[in-house]
Amino acid sequence: MKKIILLLVMFLTIIIWGCGKGSENTVRYLNFKPEIANVYKEIAKEYEKETGIKVEVETAASGSYESTLQARMSTSMAPTIFQINGPIGYLGWKEYCLDLKNTKLYSELLDKDLAITEGDGVYGIPFVVEGYGIIYNDAIMKKYFESAWKSVSLNSVSEINSFEELESVVTDMQANRDKLGINGVFASTSLKTGEDWRWQTHLLNINLHHALNNKEDKSLDIYKDIEFSTFNNFKKIFDLYINNSVRSKSNLGTVTVSDSMAEFALGKCAMVQNGNWGSSQVLGVSGNTVKSEDIKFMPIYMDLDGEENQGLCIGTENFLCINKKATEEEQKNAIDFLEWLYLSDKGKEYVRDKLKFISPFESSDSSKMTDPLALEVVKWLENKSVNNIPWSFTIIPSTTFKNEFGANLLKYSQEKMTWSDLEKAFNSKWKSEWDLLIK
Repeated sequence: MKKIILLLVMFLTIIIWGCGKGSENTVRYLNFKPEIANVYKEIAKEYEKETGIKVEVETAASGSYESTLQARMSTSMAPTIFQINGPIGYLGWKEYCLDLKNTKLYSELLDKDLAITEGDGVYGIPFVVEGYGIIYNDAIMKKYFESAWKSVSLNSVSEINSFEELESVVTDMQANRDKLGINGVFASTSLKTGEDWRWQTHLLNINLHHALNNKEDKSLDIYKDIEFSTFNNFKKIFDLYINNSVRSKSNLGTVTVSDSMAEFALGKCAMVQNGNWGSSQVLGVSGNTVKSEDIKFMPIYMDLDGEENQGLCIGTENFLCINKKATEEEQKNAIDFLEWLYLSDKGKEYVRDKLKFISPFESSDSSKMTDPLALEVVKWLENKSVNNIPWSFTIIPSTTFKNEFGANLLKYSQEKMTWSDLEKAFNSKWKSEWDLLIK
């Protein structure tokens, strides 16, 4: 009996040890980008095939990353790798962020100033440089500029370098949309809850940049007390979008980003505001009519001083973090996986050709990229005659602020809220959310 009990104890010990070992041999990654979830699954299979280490990728639904991360961190299956969106994200998750200053991933970073740091520690490493602006179908634009009936004196997209010129072209195209074979100049503005980040975050970035541009002090108190003197300029471009699009502005509450990108892909419109990550959403749509070589970028103009020299909005809000509360072996496996993905030859192929990221690491080779919008971002990056706009929206105080702003933009488009009331609510919410953040 004693021998049997001893054997059972040994057997159970082996099982428990094996289960623990299996857990530590698993990298858990909570992904922020739904549009590339399937690519990460492919990457996970390849990495397990090469190393024997299993990578479990969970993708948060659009607009729910923060709440998903909060829910997962309180369980035994907390992610080993997670993402923060910049300094504000780090404030909320710093107790979980491992110091990465001694990793090869950090040493290979082209611009180390991009990393999230505190003291001499490095707690978030950017993994992609991205850009966004107004994506346009060059074939449709050429058809317009070559027409005998156009009412503007401009002859190409390259001559547009102000809101006034953009507005004149857009209103003329909208009036002649039947001749161009489109339903509207712009794709429908996605104002469904969780799908409005292109406006309440990305479009707002230009106003944030102008508000911060002349401030040397970037302290939290300065962020709280920002004066949005250019907020009416936001209204100008937003009105241009919703008044010259595929759908009526009263019917935008159910529109998703995928809907907008599909409208562009199917040739129903000539322009859509989005980033270089949108290439796959265009080229991957069944029935797509837009050729890769016709997918181009122009800056977002909103009648601001100096915009004749303005470029795209280029930066990052995507920072990789390793869970400080994971075991040392889990941390090592997570770092090994990331260094394989971003620094090995096989991994770099996935990053470049499947994820379609513009890599911020030294060993990347942007010359081998085929993604049309990634190539456009590189072109604008290399254009020294323009001032590309950095990503300042990482100082937006909370998801609550973004959601309320997005909801109010929908009310405004449905004529259920005046712009004046929207602006008052915006300024009040900005200050109250910052008060909560810095208490």
